[in-house]
Amino acid sequence: MNIIENYMHYLKTTKNLSSKTLCAYAIDIRQFMHNCNDYTHPDICGFVNYLSTTLKLKDASVKRKIISLHAFYEYLVIQGIIDYSPFDKLKFRFKQEIKLPKTLTITEIKQLLNCFDTDSSAFTTFKKFQFIRDSALIDLLISTGIRIAEASAITFEDIILHDHTILIHGKGRKQRLIYISSSITWNRITTLLKYQKSIKTTKYLFTNRYNKQLSTQSIENIYTKYIKIAKINTKSTPHYLRHTFATNLLSNGADLRSVQEILGHASVATTQIYTEVSSQRKKQVLRKFNYRNKL
Repeated sequence: MNIIENYMHYLKTTKNLSSKTLCAYAIDIRQFMHNCNDYTHPDICGFVNYLSTTLKLKDASVKRKIISLHAFYEYLVIQGIIDYSPFDKLKFRFKQEIKLPKTLTITEIKQLLNCFDTDSSAFTTFKKFQFIRDSALIDLLISTGIRIAEASAITFEDIILHDHTILIHGKGRKQRLIYISSSITWNRITTLLKYQKSIKTTKYLFTNRYNKQLSTQSIENIYTKYIKIAKINTKSTPHYLRHTFATNLLSNGADLRSVQEILGHASVATTQIYTEVSSQRKKQVLRKFNYRNKL
Protein backbone atom coordinates (compact mmCIF):
# COMPACT_ATOMS: atom_id res chain seq x y z
CA MET A 1 0.00 0.00 0.00
CA ASN A 2 1.19 3.56 -0.67
CA ILE A 3 1.33 6.31 1.94
CA ILE A 4 -2.23 7.54 1.31
CA GLU A 5 -3.70 4.02 1.46
CA ASN A 6 -1.79 3.39 4.69
CA TYR A 7 -3.17 6.60 6.13
CA MET A 8 -6.74 5.75 5.10
CA HIS A 9 -6.36 2.36 6.76
CA TYR A 10 -5.05 4.08 9.90
CA LEU A 11 -8.02 6.47 10.00
CA LYS A 12 -10.52 3.69 9.40
CA THR A 13 -9.17 1.53 12.22
CA THR A 14 -8.40 4.21 14.81
CA LYS A 15 -10.77 7.14 14.25
CA ASN A 16 -14.07 5.35 13.52
CA LEU A 17 -14.82 7.78 10.68
CA SER A 18 -17.63 7.34 8.18
CA SER A 19 -16.87 6.28 4.60
CA LYS A 20 -17.94 9.73 3.42
CA THR A 21 -15.42 11.46 5.69
CA LEU A 22 -12.65 9.03 4.69
CA CYS A 23 -13.38 9.72 1.03
CA ALA A 24 -13.15 13.49 1.61
CA TYR A 25 -9.80 13.09 3.40
CA ALA A 26 -8.45 10.95 0.55
CA ILE A 27 -9.52 13.47 -2.11
CA ASP A 28 -7.92 16.37 -0.22
CA ILE A 29 -4.61 14.56 0.29
CA ARG A 30 -4.38 13.24 -3.27
CA GLN A 31 -4.99 16.76 -4.57
CA PHE A 32 -2.18 18.02 -2.36
CA MET A 33 0.21 15.22 -3.43
CA HIS A 34 -0.54 15.96 -7.08
CA ASN A 35 0.59 19.56 -6.57
CA CYS A 36 3.54 18.80 -4.30
CA ASN A 37 7.03 17.79 -5.46
CA ASP A 38 8.17 16.49 -2.08
CA TYR A 39 5.58 15.89 0.66
CA THR A 40 8.34 15.57 3.29
CA HIS A 41 9.33 19.21 2.64
CA PRO A 42 6.04 20.77 1.49
CA ASP A 43 5.19 24.35 0.60
CA ILE A 44 1.94 24.51 2.56
CA CYS A 45 1.50 28.26 2.10
CA GLY A 46 2.01 27.90 -1.64
CA PHE A 47 -0.64 25.19 -1.80
CA VAL A 48 -3.12 27.27 0.20
CA ASN A 49 -2.46 30.20 -2.12
CA TYR A 50 -3.10 27.88 -5.11
CA LEU A 51 -6.43 26.80 -3.64
CA SER A 52 -7.51 30.37 -2.96
CA THR A 53 -6.25 32.23 -6.02
CA THR A 54 -6.03 29.66 -8.82
CA LEU A 55 -8.92 27.36 -7.93
CA LYS A 56 -10.79 30.21 -6.25
CA LEU A 57 -12.16 27.92 -3.54
CA LYS A 58 -14.25 29.40 -0.77
CA ASP A 59 -12.68 29.85 2.65
CA ALA A 60 -14.74 26.99 4.07
CA SER A 61 -13.34 24.56 1.46
CA VAL A 62 -9.77 25.75 1.97
CA LYS A 63 -10.15 25.44 5.72
CA ARG A 64 -11.39 21.86 5.40
CA LYS A 65 -8.42 20.90 3.21
CA ILE A 66 -6.01 22.44 5.72
CA ILE A 67 -7.60 20.37 8.49
CA SER A 68 -7.20 17.24 6.33
CA LEU A 69 -3.52 18.00 5.70
CA HIS A 70 -2.86 18.90 9.33
CA ALA A 71 -4.15 15.50 10.45
CA PHE A 72 -2.16 13.77 7.69
CA TYR A 73 1.10 15.33 8.82
CA GLU A 74 0.41 14.43 12.43
CA TYR A 75 0.14 10.83 11.22
CA LEU A 76 3.48 11.11 9.37
CA VAL A 77 5.15 12.30 12.56
CA ILE A 78 3.59 9.46 14.60
CA GLN A 79 4.85 6.93 12.03
CA GLY A 80 8.36 8.42 12.12
CA ILE A 81 8.26 9.27 8.42
CA ILE A 82 9.06 12.93 9.19
CA ASP A 83 10.54 14.52 12.31
CA TYR A 84 8.06 17.35 12.72
CA SER A 85 4.90 18.67 11.13
CA PRO A 86 5.12 21.75 8.89
CA PHE A 87 1.96 22.91 10.64
CA ASP A 88 3.83 23.32 13.96
CA LYS A 89 4.84 26.85 12.97
CA LEU A 90 1.87 27.72 10.79
CA LYS A 91 -1.45 29.30 11.67
CA PHE A 92 -4.18 30.12 9.19
CA ARG A 93 -7.07 32.46 9.80
CA PHE A 94 -10.09 32.86 7.61
CA LYS A 95 -12.96 35.30 7.62
CA GLN A 96 -15.60 32.77 6.86
CA GLU A 97 -18.91 34.12 5.58
CA ILE A 98 -21.83 32.96 7.68
CA LYS A 99 -24.74 32.24 5.39
CA LEU A 100 -28.21 32.21 6.85
CA PRO A 101 -30.18 28.98 6.35
CA LYS A 102 -32.68 29.10 3.51
CA THR A 103 -36.21 28.08 4.40
CA LEU A 104 -39.67 27.60 2.93
CA THR A 105 -42.69 29.52 4.16
CA ILE A 106 -45.51 27.78 6.02
CA THR A 107 -47.71 28.38 2.97
CA GLU A 108 -45.17 26.58 0.76
CA ILE A 109 -45.00 23.67 3.20
CA LYS A 110 -48.79 23.39 3.09
CA GLN A 111 -48.72 23.42 -0.72
CA LEU A 112 -46.14 20.63 -0.65
CA LEU A 113 -48.25 18.52 1.70
CA ASN A 114 -51.35 19.18 -0.42
CA CYS A 115 -49.72 17.12 -3.18
CA PHE A 116 -50.62 14.04 -1.18
CA ASP A 117 -54.28 14.87 -0.57
CA THR A 118 -55.21 12.61 -3.46
CA ASP A 119 -57.21 9.41 -3.74
CA SER A 120 -54.72 6.74 -4.82
CA SER A 121 -57.22 3.88 -5.16
CA ALA A 122 -57.27 4.14 -8.97
CA PHE A 123 -53.47 4.06 -9.27
CA THR A 124 -51.57 1.12 -10.73
CA THR A 125 -49.69 -1.07 -8.24
CA PHE A 126 -46.37 0.70 -8.76
CA LYS A 127 -47.89 4.17 -8.88
CA LYS A 128 -49.67 3.44 -5.62
CA PHE A 129 -46.41 2.31 -4.03
CA GLN A 130 -44.69 5.49 -5.26
CA PHE A 131 -47.46 7.63 -3.81
CA ILE A 132 -47.34 5.84 -0.42
CA ARG A 133 -43.52 6.05 -0.34
CA ASP A 134 -43.27 9.68 -1.46
CA SER A 135 -45.96 10.93 0.92
CA ALA A 136 -44.24 9.21 3.86
CA LEU A 137 -40.80 10.46 2.79
CA ILE A 138 -41.69 14.12 2.23
CA ASP A 139 -43.86 14.26 5.35
CA LEU A 140 -41.08 12.69 7.43
CA LEU A 141 -38.53 15.27 6.21
CA ILE A 142 -40.99 18.07 7.01
CA SER A 143 -41.95 16.69 10.43
CA THR A 144 -38.49 15.80 11.74
CA GLY A 145 -35.87 17.84 9.88
CA ILE A 146 -33.69 14.75 9.38
CA ARG A 147 -31.05 14.72 6.65
CA ILE A 148 -31.85 12.88 3.42
CA ALA A 149 -28.96 10.47 4.05
CA GLU A 150 -30.54 9.67 7.41
CA ALA A 151 -33.92 9.04 5.78
CA SER A 152 -32.30 6.80 3.18
CA ALA A 153 -30.71 4.65 5.91
CA ILE A 154 -33.92 3.92 7.90
CA THR A 155 -34.64 0.19 8.19
CA PHE A 156 -37.63 -1.74 9.54
CA GLU A 157 -35.73 -2.36 12.80
CA ASP A 158 -35.26 1.39 13.33
CA ILE A 159 -39.02 1.98 13.66
CA ILE A 160 -40.26 1.61 17.24
CA LEU A 161 -43.98 1.14 16.71
CA HIS A 162 -45.19 1.26 20.33
CA ASP A 163 -43.45 4.58 20.93
CA HIS A 164 -44.03 6.39 17.58
CA THR A 165 -40.25 6.76 17.41
CA ILE A 166 -37.56 6.20 14.79
CA LEU A 167 -33.89 5.48 15.44
CA ILE A 168 -31.86 7.81 13.24
CA HIS A 169 -28.29 6.99 12.19
CA GLY A 170 -26.62 10.39 11.97
CA LYS A 171 -23.26 11.82 11.02
CA GLY A 172 -20.19 10.31 12.64
CA ARG A 173 -22.14 7.11 13.33
CA LYS A 174 -24.07 8.86 16.07
CA GLN A 175 -27.57 7.63 16.77
CA ARG A 176 -30.56 9.54 18.10
CA LEU A 177 -34.24 8.85 18.63
CA ILE A 178 -36.81 11.03 16.89
CA TYR A 179 -40.40 11.07 18.08
CA ILE A 180 -43.03 11.44 15.34
CA SER A 181 -45.46 13.90 16.90
CA SER A 182 -47.82 14.22 13.92
CA SER A 183 -50.42 11.45 13.68
CA ILE A 184 -50.72 12.01 9.92
CA THR A 185 -46.96 11.58 9.43
CA TRP A 186 -46.95 8.45 11.60
CA ASN A 187 -49.87 6.91 9.70
CA ARG A 188 -48.04 7.47 6.42
CA ILE A 189 -44.89 5.84 7.78
CA THR A 190 -46.72 2.79 9.17
CA THR A 191 -48.72 2.40 5.94
CA LEU A 192 -45.46 2.28 3.98
CA LEU A 193 -43.91 -0.08 6.56
CA LYS A 194 -46.81 -2.56 6.23
CA TYR A 195 -46.54 -2.42 2.44
CA GLN A 196 -42.78 -3.02 2.49
CA LYS A 197 -43.05 -5.87 4.98
CA SER A 198 -45.63 -7.57 2.77
CA ILE A 199 -43.02 -7.67 -0.03
CA LYS A 200 -40.25 -8.94 2.27
CA THR A 201 -37.44 -8.35 -0.20
CA THR A 202 -35.79 -5.45 1.58
CA LYS A 203 -34.93 -4.17 5.04
CA TYR A 204 -35.11 -0.49 4.10
CA LEU A 205 -38.19 1.67 4.56
CA PHE A 206 -37.58 3.80 1.47
CA THR A 207 -36.77 1.85 -1.70
CA ASN A 208 -36.83 2.22 -5.47
CA ARG A 209 -38.73 0.14 -8.04
CA TYR A 210 -36.10 -2.61 -7.68
CA ASN A 211 -36.56 -2.82 -3.90
CA LYS A 212 -33.10 -1.33 -3.35
CA GLN A 213 -32.31 1.35 -0.78
CA LEU A 214 -33.36 4.77 -2.05
CA SER A 215 -30.24 6.88 -2.70
CA THR A 216 -29.87 10.49 -1.63
CA GLN A 217 -29.89 11.46 -5.31
CA SER A 218 -33.22 9.71 -5.75
CA ILE A 219 -34.64 11.54 -2.72
CA GLU A 220 -33.52 14.84 -4.25
CA ASN A 221 -35.26 13.88 -7.50
CA ILE A 222 -38.47 13.02 -5.64
CA TYR A 223 -38.36 16.38 -3.87
CA THR A 224 -37.81 18.19 -7.17
CA LYS A 225 -40.81 16.39 -8.65
CA TYR A 226 -43.15 17.56 -5.89
CA ILE A 227 -41.99 21.16 -5.61
CA LYS A 228 -42.83 21.48 -9.31
CA ILE A 229 -46.27 19.98 -8.71
CA ALA A 230 -46.76 22.27 -5.69
CA LYS A 231 -45.48 25.26 -7.68
CA ILE A 232 -43.18 26.48 -4.93
CA ASN A 233 -39.55 27.64 -4.84
CA THR A 234 -37.95 25.64 -7.66
CA LYS A 235 -34.44 26.52 -6.44
CA SER A 236 -35.03 24.87 -3.08
CA THR A 237 -33.50 21.55 -2.04
CA PRO A 238 -34.60 18.93 0.53
CA HIS A 239 -32.24 20.61 3.01
CA TYR A 240 -34.59 23.61 3.03
CA LEU A 241 -37.03 21.36 4.93
CA ARG A 242 -34.42 20.79 7.64
CA HIS A 243 -33.80 24.53 7.92
CA THR A 244 -37.53 25.25 7.98
CA PHE A 245 -38.12 22.66 10.69
CA ALA A 246 -35.37 24.04 12.94
CA THR A 247 -36.32 27.68 12.43
CA ASN A 248 -39.95 27.04 13.30
CA LEU A 249 -39.06 25.03 16.40
CA LEU A 250 -37.14 28.03 17.71
CA SER A 251 -39.86 30.47 16.60
CA ASN A 252 -42.42 28.50 18.58
CA GLY A 253 -40.34 28.61 21.76
CA ALA A 254 -38.14 25.50 21.71
CA ASP A 255 -34.82 25.90 23.54
CA LEU A 256 -31.55 25.78 21.62
CA ARG A 257 -30.19 22.70 23.38
CA SER A 258 -33.28 20.63 22.56
CA VAL A 259 -33.17 21.69 18.91
CA GLN A 260 -29.49 20.73 18.78
CA GLU A 261 -30.27 17.23 20.04
CA ILE A 262 -33.22 16.78 17.68
CA LEU A 263 -31.17 17.86 14.64
CA GLY A 264 -28.16 15.78 15.69
CA HIS A 265 -25.69 18.66 15.68
CA ALA A 266 -22.37 17.95 17.37
CA SER A 267 -22.12 21.55 18.57
CA VAL A 268 -24.75 24.02 19.71
CA ALA A 269 -22.86 26.62 17.67
CA THR A 270 -24.16 24.96 14.51
CA THR A 271 -27.73 25.23 15.79
CA GLN A 272 -27.22 28.84 16.88
CA ILE A 273 -27.45 30.15 13.31
CA TYR A 274 -31.16 29.27 13.16
CA THR A 275 -31.86 31.94 15.76
CA GLU A 276 -30.84 34.51 13.14
CA VAL A 277 -33.69 33.58 10.82
CA SER A 278 -36.24 33.02 13.54
CA SER A 279 -37.84 36.45 13.08
CA GLN A 280 -41.09 35.48 14.78
CA ARG A 281 -39.20 34.57 17.93
CA LYS A 282 -37.33 37.88 17.79
CA LYS A 283 -40.62 39.75 17.55
CA GLN A 284 -41.98 37.91 20.59
CA VAL A 285 -38.87 38.71 22.63
CA LEU A 286 -38.86 42.37 21.65
CA ARG A 287 -42.58 42.80 22.31
CA LYS A 288 -42.22 41.24 25.74
CA PHE A 289 -38.84 42.45 26.95
CA ASN A 290 -37.85 45.65 25.13
CA TYR A 291 -37.73 48.39 27.79
CA ARG A 292 -38.71 51.01 25.20
CA ASN A 293 -42.24 49.61 25.04
CA LYS A 294 -42.93 50.92 28.57
CA LEU A 295 -41.52 54.39 28.19
